[in-house]
Amino acid sequence: MVLLRVCKITELEPGHATRVAAASPVAVFRLGDEFYATDDTCTHAQASLAEGYIAGDAVECAFHSAKFCIRTGQVRSLPATRPLRTYPVKIVGDEIYVDLE
Repeated sequence: MVLLRVCKITELEPGHATRVAAASPVAVFRLGDEFYATDDTCTHAQASLAEGYIAGDAVECAFHSAKFCIRTGQVRSLPATRPLRTYPVKIVGDEIYVDLE
């Protein structure tokens, strides 16, 4: 298990995301009281999904409007055709961590 600290729970508001620097950047999303992590880079173009538009459980890339399911990483609309990798999120006390393994 390789845990990467993201932030305190209170620092990530529901309906928002944050980008975490790693070998491959990770986006961490908060949907209500649940947290999800995916690759941050859109599989269609080099754009940060943490800077995209969140609606329900989907994130839309700000560059070309590709949409992905935040929970599963599956593609929801073109021009993307490859899903995002997802990562387990762990809550330890009041801190959010992503398991990169």
